[in-house]
Amino acid sequence: MTTPEPQAGQPWELVFARGRVSFDMRVRRLRSKSWQIGQCGVAAGVAWFVAKNLLDHPTPFFAPISAVVSLGLTYGQRRQRVVEMTIGVAIGVLVGDLLVHLMGSGGWQMALIVMLAMSSAILLNASGLLVTQAAVQSIVITALVPQSGQAFLRWTDALVGGAVALVAATVVPRAPLRRPREQAAFVVGRIAQLLRGSATAIRDGDLDPTLELLRDARATDVLVDELRLAADEGLAVVRSSPFRVRHKGSVRRLADYVEPLDLALRNTRVLVRRVAVAVYRRAPLPRAYALLCDDLADVVDEMAAELRADRTPASVQPRLVALAHATSAVERSHDLSAEVVLAQLRSIVADLLRLTGMGTLESTDAIPPLRPE
Repeated sequence: MTTPEPQAGQPWELVFARGRVSFDMRVRRLRSKSWQIGQCGVAAGVAWFVAKNLLDHPTPFFAPISAVVSLGLTYGQRRQRVVEMTIGVAIGVLVGDLLVHLMGSGGWQMALIVMLAMSSAILLNASGLLVTQAAVQSIVITALVPQSGQAFLRWTDALVGGAVALVAATVVPRAPLRRPREQAAFVVGRIAQLLRGSATAIRDGDLDPTLELLRDARATDVLVDELRLAADEGLAVVRSSPFRVRHKGSVRRLADYVEPLDLALRNTRVLVRRVAVAVYRRAPLPRAYALLCDDLADVVDEMAAELRADRTPASVQPRLVALAHATSAVERSHDLSAEVVLAQLRSIVADLLRLTGMGTLESTDAIPPLRPE
């Protein structure tokens, strides 16, 4: 009969652990988005000022709307999105203004104006989102009938907002370029913590702390998603801002870290789970495995420090290779958990070697075969 694997506490405890990590990620994301939020606010204010104070429009409602809608909170294809969204907003506003001016406002006019705005956007090869945006703007235009002498002012307001957004889109801070490196260092640091916790569990064999470690490990799946998002955003910045093109190489390198770090973190979670199984079943693991976990955690901490210092962690490659050789000569055990732990340690080393500049096959070849028992 197969002994069940240990459960990391009650389901609500796992939910709490995931929620804690998720909340931390949301707070960090809010901080990372503070520039875009501030930029949208400033762009809305500038668009309003230009339309009202410089162009003397009484209520330039669509200028700030166009600026905020066009900018958004993401950097991906930002300049292209600003142009497209401005066109979409302007089409909806222009069609709405024109037809309301000619036919008045009402139910049938609303239906006709929405259809014409969407059709115009499609004829201009707009995306689905922009077609919808054109329809939404035409609805607002139809519902808010302009005062006498204000027809077509709202169309120019939309263009003003889009122009302000286009200028703002080229101004990008260094934060999105730092964020992939900081997130990569954070993920690497978590791997080191889990390895060190595994070493303690192997030595002490205490179930409760090991289950707590397992809960923490299972809550780390969101970290790579955050890293992938940060890398995509960094690449979008260097593509969209002419002032950040020179950073393309370093950001591209950090984006290449996503896959090996994803694999390393997954393998670390498997290692923690198997250590927890061994502790739960009171199956002894070789103490040499604890030493390997500690040594690997030390190297991983150094890798995190190199990443935080904006350096490629190539300097730790010799130590990782030495650990790879140590895993091939370490004492073996016939216990399944022990064999899985050893296999996962070797896999983690191979994954981390890719961060030091090795290719996939090269990092695999750097792991010597296991010594025969």
